[in-house]
Amino acid sequence: MLLPTILFFALMLLGMPIAFAIGIAGFSFFLTSQFIPVSIGIQQVATASQSFPLLAVPLFLLAGHMMNKTGITRRLIDCSNALVSWMAGGLAQVCILLSTFMGGVSGSAVADAAMEARILGPEMIRSGYGKGFTAATIAVGSLITATIPPSLGLILYGFVGNVSIGRLFLAGVIPGLMMMVALMATVWIVARKRGYGAETKELPSWRTVVATLVDAIWALLFPVALLVSIRSGVFTASEVGAFAVVYAIVVGFFLHRELTWEGFQDALGETVVDVGVITLIILFSGMVGYAIVFERAPQTIAELLLGLSSEPIVVVFLILLFVFLCGLFIEATVLVLLLTPIVLPIVQPLGVDPVHFGILMMTIVTLGGMTPPVGVAMYAVCSILDCPIEDYVKESLPFVAAILIVVTILAFMPGLVLLLPNLLM
Repeated sequence: MLLPTILFFALMLLGMPIAFAIGIAGFSFFLTSQFIPVSIGIQQVATASQSFPLLAVPLFLLAGHMMNKTGITRRLIDCSNALVSWMAGGLAQVCILLSTFMGGVSGSAVADAAMEARILGPEMIRSGYGKGFTAATIAVGSLITATIPPSLGLILYGFVGNVSIGRLFLAGVIPGLMMMVALMATVWIVARKRGYGAETKELPSWRTVVATLVDAIWALLFPVALLVSIRSGVFTASEVGAFAVVYAIVVGFFLHRELTWEGFQDALGETVVDVGVITLIILFSGMVGYAIVFERAPQTIAELLLGLSSEPIVVVFLILLFVFLCGLFIEATVLVLLLTPIVLPIVQPLGVDPVHFGILMMTIVTLGGMTPPVGVAMYAVCSILDCPIEDYVKESLPFVAAILIVVTILAFMPGLVLLLPNLLM
């Protein structure tokens, strides 16, 4: 595995698209192996595509793009404004709450961060918020989107690790809400110190709150309908992706009446691009996954970690630290596909629930997208807001600390993560 690893990082440094870097590095293993024919590598690429749960990825991507064309985002912003803009750091609080709502719609942290940076970022800066604080609030806040269902990362983790996607979706609800509370508390503390005031001086009236909730009802009902349909057995995790697409079209055309034919075509085009990129990564990762198993990488790493400690919680934290360090350099989707086959066989024999570990791992993996040197969400937001990276890094530290505190609590209290899956499934 030494040659593929060196080749992968060398190609990454040269700026090659990550899917091809994975593919070339993976194929090099079969070209240089004396025991495995090259045809096995090709078979692994084909095998990776033959998965029913994998259908959920393009379907949820399409649903997310469709919903962005239906006026749902605008209604969620209005709803967030009515609910939390009266608090200290009002617009920043709106960003955090909007990420929570968007988690039930888009499923993509980077997409959520980019959208908020374009819509809310300039308004925050005009209102007197620092660029670094604005960028950090939006980027780290989008982490909630990766946990609240439907999360594309959880779908990929369930696909690679053979873990119930329905249970993962249910398990993400409470951690996502805990992150929301932690980040809103962080915003409140910083805002009080710096004098970032509320956007509105008075509490909203019940009439205003109810009106905005009713206006956004179809967006707010979507994650509920998704979880109920999976729990009741009406749809599998893949089939519910198709339901999400139909739901978005019905809401856009018949209820909000804002989904135009041009918007429909734009959503299809954007989805094709996203699906192409993600699918290439998934297919080429099949070769790498085979090489990892053949070289007994999970067993080697397990022996190394268990040599340091036999306590399950210590091993889990060591793995999360390793995952976080990898996340500083490699994009989240790639990490999930590459590391899940390695780390899951280590924690399961220790009695760690794969659903519980999946939530912890996805949070830490996605956090890498908000941190230098290769944070995709970080660069997207800083580019849109013209924010210096050093300002962002300084302002993001309290938010990252809040997320790590939540992860620590969840690691020591698996019952919080598993409450809804055990109760409803």
